[in-house]
Formats: sequence, C-alpha cells, structure tokens
Amino acid sequence: MALTSIITVNYNQPRVTLDLLSSIKKHCSTDEIEVILIDNASEEDHETRFKTHYPELKYIRSDVNLGFAGGNNLGLNHATGEYILMINNDTELIPGFIKQLIAEMAAHPEIGILSPLILYHDDQDIIQYAGYTPINPITGRNRTIGLGDLNKDQYANTSHQTSFCHGAAMMCRKSDIDHIGMMPEQYFLYYEELDWCEMFKRAGKKIWFSGKTHILHKESMSVGKESPTKTYFIARNRLLFMRRNTNWINVMLFSTYYLLLAVPKQLIGYLLKGRSDLVPYVIKALLWNSFHSKNHIGSRTKLTL
Repeated sequence: MALTSIITVNYNQPRVTLDLLSSIKKHCSTDEIEVILIDNASEEDHETRFKTHYPELKYIRSDVNLGFAGGNNLGLNHATGEYILMINNDTELIPGFIKQLIAEMAAHPEIGILSPLILYHDDQDIIQYAGYTPINPITGRNRTIGLGDLNKDQYANTSHQTSFCHGAAMMCRKSDIDHIGMMPEQYFLYYEELDWCEMFKRAGKKIWFSGKTHILHKESMSVGKESPTKTYFIARNRLLFMRRNTNWINVMLFSTYYLLLAVPKQLIGYLLKGRSDLVPYVIKALLWNSFHSKNHIGSRTKLTL
C-alpha cells in the first residue's frame, strides 16, 4: 500500500490527541503511514508525552498559532506520502479506514478530495456528515447531508460526488496539492476547507464522499455556547468565501441579503439571548471585509481579537 501521511493539529488538547494517536497505533501499520503532529503554539509543550505514546511521530511545534489551514499546511511541508490524510485531533480511526479511502481514490482518479462518513463519538448511532449540498449563492448557506440522522447503514455502500468535504477528515493526493496549492490561509478558522474544495473543482477535480468507512468525531452534537472567536470568524469568513468564490454581481446580491436581513436577524437574536457581548464581533467581522482584500493573510495571533 502506498505511503499515507497523516496530518493532525493540536491546540491545547493533549488528551484527545493522545486518544487519536492510540487509535492510529492500533489500526494502522507503521510501514504504511507517517504521522505528523503540528502543535499550534499550545500553552504547554507535550512533545515527550506524545512521542512516548507514538515513538515514530514527526512532531513539529509552531511558536505562533497558524490556524487550521496554516497548521495543516506546515504539516504538508514535511509530508512524504503519496496520499495525505488530514484529520482533526479529536477523531478516532476504525479498522481498515485508510485502506478503504485509498481504494476509493484508486478506483476514481477524478477524486480531488475525499471525506468519509462521520459519526459522533459519544453516540455512534448518530451521523454528523454524509456530504454537503451546494452553497446558495444568495444566502451563502448550505446543508449538511445526514446531520443528526440515525445511522442505519444507509450510506454503507455509497460512494459519490458531493459539494464539499468535511475538515475533520480529508484525503487527497500529494501530487494534486503540488499542482493546485495548499489550503488557503486567509480564513484562520472556518470555511478554509470549503474554499480549498473550490480550488480543486476549478482545477477539474471532484469532491467525493464515501460511506464505505467512517471516522468517529468527538465534537458535541449540541451547538454549545457561542464564543467571540467563533462568532467573529464565521461572520467574517462567510462573506470572505463569497468574495473569493463568486463574481462581483453575486457578491453584491449576497451582501445586500447579508447586511439587510441576515446580520440584523443575528444581532437581534444575540440581544434577545442576553449575548450583547457578541455584537461587536459581528461588526468587527464586517469591517474586516471592508478594509482587507480577499487575498489578505493577517499576522499570526493566539486568537486575541
């Protein structure tokens, strides 16, 4: 089997990262993979702890938080595999996971990026991802196929094109990345994998989903309490994505909808929920798009907004 480079990024989550390394060690042969762990300027350096758990680990620590795309791209610079598997550090593998993904890639040369079925780790009968619908050009919204559905093996034999992959688990070929480019770092958090999918599409490659294998994701099924960081980057990057991937006429139509309908509704919702603290971050996100080009990559931060 061809060498696969597994890249994952840790930011202050040593416990779940150790669980991931354990699942890789349990289900993967070390002569078929290399594991690259990027530490994104965590408060503590756990290199010794990680390498004790997985001695073959390639550990790379960044002095600054590079964000999701930047962290994965740093790992890509050190990857030697024919295939690249980017997975969240809060995931766990199942037996035969990588072999099945490679089999899908080999059977369909047109695939650019492939994501598997994603199930919630805490309730493995519930689906988190089985593909994405296209993004509506006016609202900037789309839908996650299968989200919250009971897993009845309805996707077990499914393999087909989809609109977007899921950032928690993505496989692609190193040769395609060399040709198309790395993940766009303009976003820092959220939307970067969607933009990357658009880059692959423009290069003539397809975005693919396979339900023939799955990964377990520890992300909560509940939305949870919104943070200033999440609020800011989702608001900022929703507009940024449309600026980078649609024409100027569509951007004008989307901006009209976004500024006159979506944003006021969002702000009113925050006020009704007693979350007036989030309002300035939405405003800041809009102002960022007003004063920065769509290709701007800001200075690295530790998520201080």
